[in-house]
Amino acid sequence: MDLASFNTAPSTEAVAIASVWAAIPAWADAVAAGRPYASVDDAAAAADGAARAWTSADLDAALAHHPRIGQKPAGSSAEADASRSEQAAMASASDDLTAAIAEANAAYEERFGRVFLIRAAGRTPAEMLAEARRRIGNTDEEETTEALLQLREIAVLRLRTNLSEEKKE
Repeated sequence: MDLASFNTAPSTEAVAIASVWAAIPAWADAVAAGRPYASVDDAAAAADGAARAWTSADLDAALAHHPRIGQKPAGSSAEADASRSEQAAMASASDDLTAAIAEANAAYEERFGRVFLIRAAGRTPAEMLAEARRRIGNTDEEETTEALLQLREIAVLRLRTNLSEEKKE
């Protein structure tokens, strides 16, 4: 979608679009309410700034439908499509690496009670596995902070991937 169309979309449509970037209603409302944006950079900066107020409850809400690393996202929603694209590197992972990631996911979920979240885009499966293993050693507070950072990175990356400066013909 081009930025001009996002800027002029009805509020409900803009909120729905932002909700794909992060499924946190108050944040999506804030991003939509901040329009018009002069550039994608301005929109990303506003989204990043609003995300810094996220809480552990926001994290839990956003993760309610988030697929595990290595798990194929179900459905044909825009969020599922974004997750498939972001986790594309997992398609080349060996069976052993995929199994190790599944084990790390299970250990993480047992430790923290939620899905392991990492910005998968730009990372190899081995890097994601190493991060999952490292983060299992975090305190609850450290991990909430780190997971919120990852969610913020995902949201801003999705915004930047979804919005373009120029109208597409």
